Amino acid sequence: MKYSEYKAKIFAEQPEVKAEYDRLAPQYEVIRAAIASRKAAGLTQKQLAEKMGTKQANISRFENGNANPSLEFLQKMASCMGKTLHITFE
Repeated sequence: MKYSEYKAKIFAEQPEVKAEYDRLAPQYEVIRAAIASRKAAGLTQKQLAEKMGTKQANISRFENGNANPSLEFLQKMASCMGKTLHITFE
């Protein structure tokens, strides 16, 4: 069984799992965007951390979803990758 099929099956059988998945979607969207930007900039976690003046472990925790970064952290991260941070409410 493919992952997408398994996920659809679980979501159909357990609506509470789907609800939690949907609730966490924005957090993981930010993480995916940050990782893609870091890689596009050709930076390792360690290199990005050095540019930001933080520890590599902080970047790792964020990218693994184990940290809730501040807006300041995200702005600094974006700047160090040559990006700007945009947040929208839709």
